[in-house]
Order: sequence, then structure tokens, then C-alpha cells
Amino acid sequence: MKLVNLLLNILWLVLCGIWMALGYLIAALICFVLIVTIPFGIASLRIAGYVLWPFGRTTVERPDAGSASFIGNVIWVVFAGWWLALGHLITSIPLFLSIIGVPFGWANLKLIPISLMPLGREVVPTDQGFGGR
Repeated sequence: MKLVNLLLNILWLVLCGIWMALGYLIAALICFVLIVTIPFGIASLRIAGYVLWPFGRTTVERPDAGSASFIGNVIWVVFAGWWLALGHLITSIPLFLSIIGVPFGWANLKLIPISLMPLGREVVPTDQGFGGR
């Protein structure tokens, strides 16, 4: 399974991973410059790493995430989340037009909720996801 994940990650990286991770890195840099939004920048870097190499990993909700994460996600959607989600949507369209890109197009669409609400989530290996702490 690790070999399959490696091959999928390499194809993902070439087809869309680099460009989408670059979008998250730009969002992180903007957040770091604005100082007050440094927690958003950290979340953006975490998701950038996930978007760069997603297969074999998943995101789960953090049990300690509360109302502050919800409020932060609302602020995130207004200022950065919507254009990252739009990037995933636009990137998925040419992937759906090719046979090899269809699974990657679906993966891009599955990343839209994460791009809209990155706070209160953490990236874990797939075998630890869904309650395996």
C-alpha cells in the first residue's frame, strides 16, 4: 500500500499538488506579515503540507477544538478560504477532462471543506484516522 501511496503522491504532486500548496504558502505568508493572523498562517502551512502529499494521510477534527476554532474558521473563509476553495474547484476541472486525472479531481473536491475550515483539524496517517488515537 505504501508503494501505491507513493505513486499517487508523485502523480498528484506533478498534476496539481505543487500549485495548490503554493496557494496555501502565499496565504500563510500574508498571514505571517499581518502578525495578528499568525495562527491562520500556521494552519495554512499545515494544510499546505497535506495538499502537497495527501495520499496515506487524512484530517480529523481535534477534540480540543472549540468555539475559537469556529470563529477563526469564519474569519478564514472571508479572507482566504474562499479563494483556496475556488482554486481546488478550478484545478479539478482539467483533471476531470483526462482519464488519469479523474481520481485527482475527486481528491481536489474533497479538499474544499478543509480549505474552507482548516482550524480545529489535524493531519494524521490514514491508519490513525477516524478515532484511532
